[in-house]
Amino acid sequence: MLKPAAFAVAAAMTAVLALPAGAQDHSRTERVQFARGASSATLHGYDTVDYVLGARRGQTLNVRLQPTNASAYFNVTKQGADEALFIGSTSGSQFSGQLPANGDYVVRVYLMRNAARRDEHANYSLTVGVR
Repeated sequence: MLKPAAFAVAAAMTAVLALPAGAQDHSRTERVQFARGASSATLHGYDTVDYVLGARRGQTLNVRLQPTNASAYFNVTKQGADEALFIGSTSGSQFSGQLPANGDYVVRVYLMRNAARRDEHANYSLTVGVR
């Protein structure tokens, strides 16, 4: 039987291992700013990035990922939420959905663990829009 402290460590390790590759220590965060009068932006990146953008309840968020590596995906999460609104590895490379609340949303682009273990990388073009 695990002692409470050992159980907490085991639970934390399980949570870290469940994250997409790169999420533990290689990710960076960038705030998305649209050009004046624009409601979308195309971003170019390399490996894991958390793109943060503010939006209001009822607005529609549109995201499209075009990676150079088929093992690159993105997730969409309300900042601070426990569950993702969209999981790219199971749902594809495009998302369009009405947002449930005001606040910041995170679009995390990541490389699946199997590809990261092979030291693969992914360049990508990510189009993000809010209407």
